[in-house]
Amino acid sequence: MFRNFKIVFVLLAVVAVSVAAYAFAAANTVPDTRAGDGSGAVSGYDVTDVVYTLNSSNPSTLDSVAFDVGAAAAQVQVQLVSDTGSWYNCTVVGETTTWSCTTTGLNVSTIDQLRVVAASN
Repeated sequence: MFRNFKIVFVLLAVVAVSVAAYAFAAANTVPDTRAGDGSGAVSGYDVTDVVYTLNSSNPSTLDSVAFDVGAAAAQVQVQLVSDTGSWYNCTVVGETTTWSCTTTGLNVSTIDQLRVVAASN
């Protein structure tokens, strides 16, 4: 009889823990969100019409670089020095596909690439 009491006690303990866990989980609220999965084509941008603007008082430094990405983009950044170079944020010129990136103080002798990263959203 004592053995049956132990089994009943263990079962009651398991049920109590289960009920408490369910009550805790039921109290959590999560806001509505959207998520998705799928595939789509990723196409690049054609960077053209690149214009480097040197500093007028010190032409060994670059003030900005501007270019056209050929299609609408929401965000554009450039890196002009490979590997450890800084990334520069760009701003759209008007409502076009032309972007300008301020690089004030960048030494021209360190520039070894024009890496453009653009995203449409």
